[in-house]
Amino acid sequence: MTTEAVAAEAPILLRRDGGVAVLTLNRPQAANSIDAPLARAFRDAMAGLAGDKSVRALLLQGVGRMFCAGGDLASFAREGGGAARYVEALIADLHAGLEQLFDFHAPVVAAVHGAAAGAGLGLALAADIVVAGEGARFVMAYTRSGLTPDGGTSWALPRVVGLRRALELTFLNPTLSAAEALREGLITEVVDDKAVAGRAANLAQELAAGPTGAYAAARRLMRESIRPEYAAHLRREAEGIVAAFSSPDGLEGVRAFQERRPPVFHGA
Repeated sequence: MTTEAVAAEAPILLRRDGGVAVLTLNRPQAANSIDAPLARAFRDAMAGLAGDKSVRALLLQGVGRMFCAGGDLASFAREGGGAARYVEALIADLHAGLEQLFDFHAPVVAAVHGAAAGAGLGLALAADIVVAGEGARFVMAYTRSGLTPDGGTSWALPRVVGLRRALELTFLNPTLSAAEALREGLITEVVDDKAVAGRAANLAQELAAGPTGAYAAARRLMRESIRPEYAAHLRREAEGIVAAFSSPDGLEGVRAFQERRPPVFHGA
C-alpha cells in the first residue's frame, strides 16, 4: 500500500493551507463517528498542533455525508462486556484532545454539514466560529441510547442556550435545523450546503491574516475565566458515561442500536 493510500485511510487527516491547519474527520463510511482510533488520532493531532505557533487558525471539518455522528455505538457493541473499559479509554483520548482545543492559541472555525450529533455536537460547540449548511442538523442523542453526555456537551450547552433548554435538548432529543441552531446560538452562520467548506475556509484564512496575537489574548481571556471548571467537568462527564455503559439501561441502549430496534428502558 502506498503512503498516500495509508494517509487516506487515517481517521484524522491533517494538512496545512498557509497559516491555517485543516483537521478533517475521515471516517465517511461510519458518518465520522468516533471510535477509539479516531479519538486517539484526534488527541495526537491536537497535541502536535498545540506547540506549533506557525498555525494562525484551525479549521475543523468532516468528509462524507456528515460532520460527525457522535460516538460509534457499533464499535462499543462489538466490545461486549469490555465496552465500559473501551469507552473509558476512548473518552480519555477524546477529552485530552478537547482540552488542547479549548486552550488552543489560535481561532478555531468549524464547517458543519449533514449532522452534528452527540460528541459531534460537542466538537462544533468547542469551535469559536461555526459555519453550517442549510441542511445541517444538530441533536444531543445520548439519552436515546441510555447514555449520558460527553465531549463537553453538558458543559457548553447550558452556557449557550440556558439550563432549561439544555435539559429539554438532552431529555427529549429534538433535532434542530440549521436555522433553529442559529437562533439558539449554537452556530455562527448558515450558508448554502455547497458553500460550507469554502465559506469556512475563507473565514479561517481571514482570521489567519489578522492580528493573531490579539485573537490569542482575547481567546485566552475569555476561556481562562472558565478553564479550570471545564477540565473538571470533562472528568465528571467521563465518569458519567463510563458508568452509563455499565448500567442495564446503557447496555440495553447499545444492544438496541446494534439490533436496529427501539430500546426498552427500566430506569436503572
